Amino acid sequence: MTPASTASGVETLARLVRESGCTVALTGAGISVPSGIPDFRTPGTGIWENVDPMEVAHIDAFRSDPVRFWSFYRPRLHSLGGVEPNPAHEALAELERRGLLEGVITQNIDMLHTKAGSERVVEVHGSIRSASCQACDARYELAAVEELFDEDGVAICAACASLVKPDVVLFGEFLPAQAMAEAEALASRAELLLCVGSSLEVYPVAGLPSVTLASGGRVAIVTQGPTGFDSEAAVRLDGDVADELPAVLAALA
Repeated sequence: MTPASTASGVETLARLVRESGCTVALTGAGISVPSGIPDFRTPGTGIWENVDPMEVAHIDAFRSDPVRFWSFYRPRLHSLGGVEPNPAHEALAELERRGLLEGVITQNIDMLHTKAGSERVVEVHGSIRSASCQACDARYELAAVEELFDEDGVAICAACASLVKPDVVLFGEFLPAQAMAEAEALASRAELLLCVGSSLEVYPVAGLPSVTLASGGRVAIVTQGPTGFDSEAAVRLDGDVADELPAVLAALA
């Protein structure tokens, strides 16, 4: 996209946000890349480039080989816990403060929207905020999880000695029903669904733009790389999200 068309797209998106009576953001891994968190599928850098997610991030893998599961997830918890929001997260939080954004639906587990100051965040894949015992439901905040690891590197419940799992949705698990119901309600009410940093490939979340379109709303896409909704988008920006969203915010001033 040329600089001129980029500027035109930013102005168009700012106008759509200004005119919308209900704007909702839907975010994926791409919004956190500028914070230093790799996405999942980019060749050469994606998290799944050198590891099979079915072997380390599936609920069956957690149950059958918790040592291998935690060898992958333990350093990930450490790395994500120290990451800070970037200007894209901050721009969405500011839009909400201005009354121009009703909420954020996110596929990310990194808590960066909350850290940036967003108030209404629907985490459809859970978050690293906590971990829970799979037997007695004891819940541990992120800072306390490190104390639960045994000599094999497996998190064990302090109350009943059963396995503890991060409160994130693994492959093979259903998405939390309450979060998905809220996400679908927001998408159906949205006059503008702002899709940021998502390839819109992973269902059922990838179906939310269809919910908005079917309800008469519009879809705007800000992400690098193609999506299945590009032809239906009212505006499409493909620059760095940490540049594009602050530019939209500035155009609204």
